[in-house]
Amino acid sequence: MNSNPDLAGETRAVRALAALAQTSRLRVFRLLVGAGPDGLYPGQIADALAVSSNLLSFHLKELHHCGLITQEREGRCLRYRADMDAMRQLMEFLTAHCCQGESRVRMPAIDCSALAG
Repeated sequence: MNSNPDLAGETRAVRALAALAQTSRLRVFRLLVGAGPDGLYPGQIADALAVSSNLLSFHLKELHHCGLITQEREGRCLRYRADMDAMRQLMEFLTAHCCQGESRVRMPAIDCSALAG
């Protein structure tokens, strides 16, 4: 297995991990994963996490920018969803490039397709 991961994959992983390294963004992402393919509107997220809409907007922008969530315009509203394919790619990258050769790490197969809709 190649010990030098491709730069694009490495850059995507760093951006995603940096975004998730902030508590509020991790909570938003976890909530959206739990919401499944229906996703949530910003007001629903703000209510569930008791955060202001301004702060939530910043966190949603960061998660969207790194590719972990998607947004879809519905009239005047935006619906946000966790991008399960991006999460799967991140897990695969970490497993392939950060855990390789470590006999103590045995990652089960990850199937996020059921959540992706």
